[in-house]
Amino acid sequence: MNFDFSEDQKLLQQITRDYLAENAGLAVCREVLESDAPYSTALWKGAAELGWLGTTIPEEYGGAGFGHLELAVIAEEIGRALAPIPFSSSVVVATEAVLRFGSDAQKKKYLPKLASGEWIGTLAATEATGQNGLEAAKTSLSGGSLSGTKIPVADGDIANFAIVSTAEGDLALVDLDGSGVTREALGSFDPSRSVARIVFDGAPAEALEKGRGQISHLLDRAAVPVAFEQLGGATRAFEITREFTLGRYAFGRPVASFQGIKHRLADLWCEIELARSNAYYGAWALSNDDPELAIAACLARVSTSESFDLAAREMIQLHGGVGYTWEYDCHLFYRRAKWLSLALGSPASWKDRLIDRVEARQKSA
Repeated sequence: MNFDFSEDQKLLQQITRDYLAENAGLAVCREVLESDAPYSTALWKGAAELGWLGTTIPEEYGGAGFGHLELAVIAEEIGRALAPIPFSSSVVVATEAVLRFGSDAQKKKYLPKLASGEWIGTLAATEATGQNGLEAAKTSLSGGSLSGTKIPVADGDIANFAIVSTAEGDLALVDLDGSGVTREALGSFDPSRSVARIVFDGAPAEALEKGRGQISHLLDRAAVPVAFEQLGGATRAFEITREFTLGRYAFGRPVASFQGIKHRLADLWCEIELARSNAYYGAWALSNDDPELAIAACLARVSTSESFDLAAREMIQLHGGVGYTWEYDCHLFYRRAKWLSLALGSPASWKDRLIDRVEARQKSA
C-alpha cells in the first residue's frame, strides 16, 4: 500500500516550490504586509498562468483537470512561502462549493473565471467573532433577495462573489460588486491576508442548486487543503529555526547543540510529522470521497492548526531576543498561523465537531 504522493505529484510540488522560491520569497509577504495592497496581484497572475487556480476544475471549464491530491501539494507550497494571495478563499473554498454543489449553468458561469483568476471568490459563513461564529446563521434568503451581516469574511474586501450560508440552510451565490452589498475592510492580525465585514441588504442572490444543508460538508472539504497550507507554514518555520540555532553560538558552540534546544526541536518535529500524518489521512479521504472525511477533516484541521501555532511560537522563542523584532521574519509566520487557524472556524470548534462525530459513530456502530 502506498502512503505517499505519486512521482508526478511530487514533480508538481517541486515545480511549485521552485517557482515560489524565485517569485514569492518572504520579502513578497512582508511587502504586502507593510503596504496598503491587500494581496500580491503579480503572484496571483502567475498562479493563474501556471494553472494553480484551476487545479480541481475540469478542462471543459478552463481548468487543469487535476484532483484534490494535486491541490494538497500546491497548498502546502503556498503555505511554505506564506504567499499573500487569496488561494484558500477562492481556489479551496469558493471553487469547491461551485464545483460540488452548483448547477451546470452555475459551473459554466463561475468556474472559467475562477480558473483564469479573473474572479476571486470567498466564503461568508460567520456572523460573529469567537469560537461559535459559524453557528446559528441569521442571514436570510427569500425570493432571490439576501439580507444579513457576515463578519469576518476572509478576503471579503477583494472578492468578486461570495458563497454565503443562510438561516434556511442554503449556500447562496452573491455578486459582491452588485446592489444591496456594503463592504468594509477590517484590520487583520495578518495584513498580508485581508478580512472584511459584509452587509447584505436585499442583495440579489441565487442558491447553489445542490447546496442546501451542505455548509458542514463544504467546510470538511475545505479543511484538508487548508491543513496542507498550515503544514507547509509549520515545516518552513521549523526549517528556518533549525538553521538559525545551528548558526547561532553561545559559549563557543552552536545553540542547537544544547540538550534543552535539541529536545524542543525534536518535540516540534514530532508534532509536525503527526500533523502531516493526519493531513495525509484527510487528503486520502477527500480524494476518494470517503465517509471517513467527516473524522479525517477534523483531525487534519486540529493537528495542523496546533503544529503551526507551536512552530511559530517556538520560532520566536528560539531566535532569542531578535525573534521579537520587526526585521526578522518570525512574526510573519506567527501572524499567518493565527490567521489560518481561524479561517474556517477555531481549532476548539473543530475539536467539538470531532467529539460529536466520534460519539455519533460509536452510537451507530
